[in-house]
Amino acid sequence: MLTVVCISVTGAYVSVFFASEMKTQAATTSQNTLNKTAQVFDERLRNIVVSISTLMMGEPFQRTMRDVQAGNGADYYNRLSQLQTPFAQMMLAEQSIDSVLIHTPIGEFYPTENWRVGEMPFQDTTVAKAIGDYEGRPWNTIWVRGHSDELFSRGREVISLVIKPLFDTLLSGVYVVVNIREDHLLDLIKANLQEGSLKQKLIDRGGTGIFSSMETEGGQARPLQDYIGSSDRGHFEYETASDGVYLVNYAGLGMNPDWVLIGYQSKKQLLAPVAQMRWTILTIMGVCVLLALVLSSMLSELLLKPLFKLRNLMFKVEQSKLDVRFESPFEDEISQVGYKFNRMMDQIGELIEEVKTSEQEKRYSEIKALQAQIDPHFLYNTLNTIYWKSEMEEQQAVSEMIVSLSLLFRLGLNNGKEITTLRQELNHVEQYLKLQTMCYPELFTYEFHCEDEGLLEVPVLKIMLQPLVENSILHAFQELDRPGRLDITAAANGGMLTLAVADNGSGMSPEVLERLRAGMDGGGSSGGYALSNIRARLSLYYGHLADMQLESSPGEGTTVKLVIPMQEVRES
Repeated sequence: MLTVVCISVTGAYVSVFFASEMKTQAATTSQNTLNKTAQVFDERLRNIVVSISTLMMGEPFQRTMRDVQAGNGADYYNRLSQLQTPFAQMMLAEQSIDSVLIHTPIGEFYPTENWRVGEMPFQDTTVAKAIGDYEGRPWNTIWVRGHSDELFSRGREVISLVIKPLFDTLLSGVYVVVNIREDHLLDLIKANLQEGSLKQKLIDRGGTGIFSSMETEGGQARPLQDYIGSSDRGHFEYETASDGVYLVNYAGLGMNPDWVLIGYQSKKQLLAPVAQMRWTILTIMGVCVLLALVLSSMLSELLLKPLFKLRNLMFKVEQSKLDVRFESPFEDEISQVGYKFNRMMDQIGELIEEVKTSEQEKRYSEIKALQAQIDPHFLYNTLNTIYWKSEMEEQQAVSEMIVSLSLLFRLGLNNGKEITTLRQELNHVEQYLKLQTMCYPELFTYEFHCEDEGLLEVPVLKIMLQPLVENSILHAFQELDRPGRLDITAAANGGMLTLAVADNGSGMSPEVLERLRAGMDGGGSSGGYALSNIRARLSLYYGHLADMQLESSPGEGTTVKLVIPMQEVRES
């Protein structure tokens, strides 16, 4: 009984909701289709008006109007001949125009290819009667609903547009009548229909059809104008006396506000799938009752299965499988316990990620601290040299040293970024060497070597080479009895970038070299401090992928190589 009640309530709700949703979607879709059709329809009428305006602004038309103003009918045939080309161009540009006639007191002008019905005077036509309805009221254009063409022998169903001519003064009794083919406009409506059940028609705000070939669907229980009024767009349900209820959308036309394009579809046909759905729900109800009887014997097993599943997940967690999660389609008490288990596992994962993030931030904080220790390492000697050179009035040298020092600090700061390019790192070292050659003239020379220009854009940790160069100047050249030389090289091999600083200085004894390699001289001397500092920075940034190699021979020189991976490194 519980199953039957639940399905009945659900089925009734779904039926009502589905019917309401279908009506809403149908109204939206119909309105979009109708708006598109109205836009295309307006565009076609606008093109026709533009074509007529182009004709009226032409010189042949203006000449004809001057003759009409002067009452000169002697040049009637000349003017008629001159207008043939503009007529042909207009009808070629807009093929919806079936015929055109300019009615004037001195005669009628029209394309000679059209055969004028002589026994039908203009004043007796439907167009003239429509003009008469506007007598005493100001107007520039008049749209005449569908009718048979009474002016020309083709006799097609047309919609007429009457325009007063564009001329300097208002000419009495002069009208430009354009007959537009009704079938072309009907094709515009049919071309934008996307659903077979949706129908469209063009009416005026009084409910009268504009096309002569369109008839009103069924009897009207209530006039359409009561629903449409003066609004431009909307939808409503419309009941006819014979065909039932229709869902109606409407959209007003911009070129003629009195015309409204409506789209309508039978509500009964639209909601036919809902009736079918109701029978489907009844069938499902019967099947579900049978299934309930069969499944009742399996209820206890279904209740215990989620509990066994949760126990197995806990066993997996004991084996360090932290990605397991409990899933169940039910919302019983065991499922609630399982969801708490999922939440606990999510919190454990979040705590692990927080620990990782904290450790990573700690590593980068250590890097910044090490960086801060390196920055002032060479500043004292440089400022001291600048001071003495200024005392000796060596202004050019002082200026060069200040510029180099400024560039040195700018490159060293690197906009607060820890990662720079190899090009900037080499430039930083070059500025440092320029300062030292001014501090210690003729003490040493230096040279840079880069095997590939493309390596200059490789990202590297900043201020790695300067401490090595400083070590060579302070410890390799101070007691050297020959000119010193520094070689800074950059090379790549197997995805690794090798940066080397080699000097021809006094070198180191094997004991000192071994002590430095073992990291036992981290703070005992400035040279060991710099090496241990750089080694720590490389380890923090690149981990085990980076390496520092130290080679030295007494009296021959020392070479320090930094081997780092060529990869994008996160900026801190």
